[in-house]
Amino acid sequence: MNNAADTGVRTEHDAWGAIEVPAQALWGAQTQRALRHFAISSERMPGELIAAMTLIKACAARVNADLGLLDAARAQAIVAAAEAVQAGRHADAFPLSVWQSGSGTQSHMNMNEVLAHLASTEALPVHPNDHVNLGQSSNDVVPTAIHVAALLACTQGLLPALQGLRDALADKLPALRELTKIGRTHLQLALPLSVGDEVGAWVAQLDRARRALDAPMREVQGLAIGGTAVGGGDNTDPAFGERVAQALAAATGIGFRRADNPFAAQAAHDALLQLHAALRTLALALRKIADDLRWLASPALGEWRLPSNEPGSSIMPGKVNPTQCEALLMVCAQVVGNDVAIGFGSTLAQFQMHAAKPLLALNLLQSIRLLGDGMRSFNTHCVQGMTADPDRMAQSLSPAMLQATRLQRHVGYEVAARLYREAQAGGRPLRDLAIEQGIATAVQFDEWTG
Repeated sequence: MNNAADTGVRTEHDAWGAIEVPAQALWGAQTQRALRHFAISSERMPGELIAAMTLIKACAARVNADLGLLDAARAQAIVAAAEAVQAGRHADAFPLSVWQSGSGTQSHMNMNEVLAHLASTEALPVHPNDHVNLGQSSNDVVPTAIHVAALLACTQGLLPALQGLRDALADKLPALRELTKIGRTHLQLALPLSVGDEVGAWVAQLDRARRALDAPMREVQGLAIGGTAVGGGDNTDPAFGERVAQALAAATGIGFRRADNPFAAQAAHDALLQLHAALRTLALALRKIADDLRWLASPALGEWRLPSNEPGSSIMPGKVNPTQCEALLMVCAQVVGNDVAIGFGSTLAQFQMHAAKPLLALNLLQSIRLLGDGMRSFNTHCVQGMTADPDRMAQSLSPAMLQATRLQRHVGYEVAARLYREAQAGGRPLRDLAIEQGIATAVQFDEWTG
């Protein structure tokens, strides 16, 4: 590189020729070209993806050194540079937009250039392609980074938040089992049930959503690394991919392995699609829980009292709103929207490459982050402090529907339905009407409906 401190720029070179780069920038020519050619919106590559790619580069350098393909000094320098980036010391060195090549090549070369710059000395220059990228391609590194980032985000953030919310709801069940309330179907009054049954259904939804994550997370453990350009492993050692996968497994504690079919791992990202489908299932379960609770805590029903965390209105003093429910509902809507974007982006998978990797990474990692943060907030600021209101539940609890439902087995559906309508219209006990009309004796009625 040529320094030109007086102009504030330096000249870098790549296969396309010379280009001026800000003098203090850690990147090189290809990153600078990408800044010019992809000045699209403000979304940047997710930090989780940058961190995962850095980890991959460190593991790759060590493996290449072990295989005798990279000298130990350069390998150590690359690892040290990667560790500095992972420590967050150079976050501003990764400025590229998500909206770039569908392979993510620009961000991959950004990483190669930054690590090469940090690792280089006058006595020991490190080249972004020849050394940092040795035995690798954007087409196998970027999908590997998405897999690593996704599973780290799931295991470290999403799953603990899901377990915490599930347990907080389950902890309330013993005190709710003996508390009876009216059920509702079609937004109308239905048969009674215990409050424990209603909350237990929410717990069951979360349990099912958690189980739905298991299979796709196992699939995501399969990595494309070692496939290089199209999956065949050209220009890399045959042992490289499996060795890097093993190194990533050791570094993260996650069971990463080489993908069963590296061609499929690069041509399509079905495992990631399956993972996001499970996230969508979780989002829809959370939507049901948050929306139910928002209605049940409304003044019209009032069966639950939610924590008063903050003022609810800028004009109405003392008003309190179900804000945690609403925040979680918006999170769920975004996750469902992300699923649509990921699904449509997957139509850009042709022949040997899925050409919407940055889009997939952006939406998948955002969904994991949103759901984890959303569940933690909902649990901490709503579920843990909410309390049932037995008096309000008792006010809407009428025995007539249950009595009519049990009575129909003995007098027929139409007779029971007529009695129920008359009881509702006249505000009289259904038992009295049944006895007056000779439909049942007092003993029969109590026996049939008890």
